[in-house]
Amino acid sequence: MTQELDTLDREAERIINEIGLPPCPAILTTLMREMRADDPDFVKLGKLIGSDVSLAAAMLKTVNSPFYGLRSKASSVQQAIALLGLRNVAQIVTGLLLRQTFTGGASEVLEEFWEVSSAVAVLSALLARELRGKGRDEAYTFALFRDCGMLAMLGNFDAYKPQLPGSKAQGEGSVTEIEEQLHGVHHARLGSRLAQTWLLPEDVCAAVLWHHDYAALADGSAGVSAAGRGNIALALAAQYVYCMNKMGIRDAEWRRGSEFALAQLDIDQETLDAMGKTLMKELAAG
Repeated sequence: MTQELDTLDREAERIINEIGLPPCPAILTTLMREMRADDPDFVKLGKLIGSDVSLAAAMLKTVNSPFYGLRSKASSVQQAIALLGLRNVAQIVTGLLLRQTFTGGASEVLEEFWEVSSAVAVLSALLARELRGKGRDEAYTFALFRDCGMLAMLGNFDAYKPQLPGSKAQGEGSVTEIEEQLHGVHHARLGSRLAQTWLLPEDVCAAVLWHHDYAALADGSAGVSAAGRGNIALALAAQYVYCMNKMGIRDAEWRRGSEFALAQLDIDQETLDAMGKTLMKELAAG
């Protein structure tokens, strides 16, 4: 059995190397490197982000949205860094760059992907805000990257059909197992490699890799940190809330992972349902 798994892993690695994932954007590489310096140069970073006009505009739109609830609006990248902090701005920029990277291909599928992904990311952050001890911004970043491997597969496998939350393509089996059987690799593995390439924290990369394997997450064999397990649970709960309240559908993935998610978040189904209705109103208002 171990030998079979090793063979599958080697085959998956070969496919990943052949696909050639989008490299980390130069802006993000510089941003991450500067963030890790003992004394980050905020002025330099502000100019760096501001040099990309479309990125800077999108970042300011996000920063000034009701989601962040700033009392005074940021009129420049430098002000945004001062108001939100460098780490939060870096996470916003990372998400925006991810969306800029995957813009071609099947437009209808991409439009649906980003609509659902963005909503789930915001709901994850809102849930984190309500549940003490959960990091809002980390939850948002993880939720955006969680299924980005689907975009990589969409651009490289002609017959690939992403199983988006609430879509008819969702079946009863594990999506990663189905993808691996059909294509030799699954979106979680591709997404984790992309997150590594884009210099995201190791616990985020591990969470992306294991986010469909609830048994391994629950028994600890996945080796995902407590924060990573929390982010997986938040995103899964947010996905359930979105599907129930936006689509009127009980998400198939929730049936597989609800026990894990509720235990991680230390809430019951009734509490999540009540919280979800309130947060969906907040999402719609934003």
